[in-house]
This record gives sequence, C-alpha cells and structure tokens, in this order.
Amino acid sequence: MKKTSKILILLLIFSMILSLAACKKTETPDDEGEVQEETANDEENTDLEGTTLNIVATSESYKEFFDKFTDETGIKVEFISMSSGELLSRVRAEEGKPMADVWFGGGLDAFMQAKEEGLLESYISKESEDIPAEFKDPEGYWIGKGLTIVGLLVNKDILEENNLSMPTSWKDLTNPVYKDEIIMSNPAISGTNYAAVNGLLQMMGEEEGWKFFEELDKNIPYYAKRGKDPQLKTMEGEFAIGIIPADKSAFDLQEEQNVEVVFPEDGIPWVPEGVAIFKNSQNLEGAKAFIDFMLSKENQQILAQIDGKDGAQMVKPGVEGYDLGVPEERFIKQNLSSFGKDREPILEKWSELVGDK
Repeated sequence: MKKTSKILILLLIFSMILSLAACKKTETPDDEGEVQEETANDEENTDLEGTTLNIVATSESYKEFFDKFTDETGIKVEFISMSSGELLSRVRAEEGKPMADVWFGGGLDAFMQAKEEGLLESYISKESEDIPAEFKDPEGYWIGKGLTIVGLLVNKDILEENNLSMPTSWKDLTNPVYKDEIIMSNPAISGTNYAAVNGLLQMMGEEEGWKFFEELDKNIPYYAKRGKDPQLKTMEGEFAIGIIPADKSAFDLQEEQNVEVVFPEDGIPWVPEGVAIFKNSQNLEGAKAFIDFMLSKENQQILAQIDGKDGAQMVKPGVEGYDLGVPEERFIKQNLSSFGKDREPILEKWSELVGDK
C-alpha cells in the first residue's frame, strides 16, 4: 500500500513538471530580459494571398502600380476610376456598405469631409512616421501620396489668332478680352479646381476672393464635368486658357503642341492627394497592407513617375520627382483644415454664383 502511494506521488510530481515545462515553451525573454507571452497564431500574420482588394482611384494609369502590389503580396486588385466629388456622393449613398476597400487619390477636402461623416477607417502605418504632419491625419483616417498644384495651360495659337496677351496672374483672367476663352472644371466634382477655389479665397480673402470668381465667371462659358477636360480642350484649341493640375503631362504638351504651362505670379494653389481605407472594408488587412506598400520609399518613387510630379510635390522625404521647374516659393500659404470644414459652405456659395453653367 505504501509502495502504491509513493508511485502515485511520483506520478503527480512528474505531471506537474511537464505542465511547467509546457508553460515555459510559450514564453520568451524580450530585449530587457523580461518574460513576455507569445501568441501561437498571431492574427496579424494572416495569409492574405488569393484575397481581393477593391480600390477606387482617380485614374486608370495606376494599373501597373496595382499589379506590382499583387506580385509582391498575392492580393488581387480590382479597381475603377472616379472623381473624388462623385465618389463621396456614392459612398454617402451606400449607407455603411462601401463600394471598395481603398480610396486612392483625389483632393484632400473630400477625405476630410468623409472623416467627419464617419465613412473612413483609422490606420497609422509604420511607413508614415517620416511624412510631415501637414500631409497626414493625426488619427490615421487619411494620408497624402503627393501634392496636386494648380496652374494654367495656355494655347498660344488661340492667343495669336485673337490678338490676346499671355496671362501671368490670376487677376489677369478677369480681363474681359478673355471672354469665353477660359475653361475650368466644376469644383464640386474636381478636387483640383476645389483646391484652386479654396486656395485663392485664402490668398485673396473672402470678400476679394468671391469678387474675383464673380468676374472670372463672366469669361467662362461652362464648367467641365471632368478634371482633365480643361487640359484636353485647351490643347485641342477649343479654349485659349485652361485651369489645370500642372504635372508632367502638361509639360510634355509643350514639346508636342504650341501650348505653355504658366504658374501665376501671385500664387500657386495646392492640395495633398489623399489615400484612405473605407469604413466596413471587406478586406481590412489587405487594405492596411496596401497602405504600407504605397508609402515605402521605393513605391513613392514609382508614384512620382506615374503622377508626373516635380520634386516639390512629394511628401516622402528623400523621394525625387521630375525636375519641372515648379517655383515652390509661389505656393500659397494655406490652412489645410479649411479644405474639409469649409467645403460645403464654399460649394454652396459657388453654386449660387455660377448657377447651372
């Protein structure tokens, strides 16, 4: 009987030793020598290969960029192109069921508005640490991928035919000699032209700014529905002057057509282009992986080439854009917070001013 009791006690002790050893295997020392618990199946390491990421972008020119993401991660990308203003309206209509996972590109105003309306998901990427504070939301709801700057494209053939002088400032555009010779896009649809309106209102002040737009409106026969229309229609000779996003594609036209890119002497409006994850994304982890991918220095360099940006338009330190000669010193000193909070009041006043043009 005593022998049996000893055996049972030994078995119990042996069982306790095995249990302690098993616990030890789930612990590892950290850098400070303290013990921390490991998770056997970390959810952050979920295999995303074979999943699909839906992206809404401002242009179809990003296909190669999305293909590179697929090659590196195995995550398939489906994308459509849409302007920021149109997209914001669609997302509101979806009522919590977004049409995509990632919103890629477009004026910051729409992203700020979407954040206020609870339409975006917060994510702060480790790759965003070196990006200046003015180009990212402190709570991680959006981040910039580069700057859009606003300039003029001038068709010199049309100027010559109509005996018109080259405009050098924004106020030049209110001269009656340019009646029906200027085109810009509707700022409710185009992030670029909303940037122009907001930036110029900040530069001139509310009273003088709205007087300027009232006079400018007299020289514009209608407002285009797409952001690229002013560049295309000016190049084709339908207008003498287009208010455009000034990038490499516009500078390339100077080599091919008798046109010229002009940066007004009185100031250059600008706005960061946003990227964000939609609330209730169907592939949240894939969306986070895409933000990390996009913000790496290597891929920021690729984006600079795709977007045709000057070095002055990049947000990631150390990334070089094209040397387009953009006069950075002319950038208007802007309060970016107004791009979101003032969007609706500005667009309401704009609609009252221009009507159904």
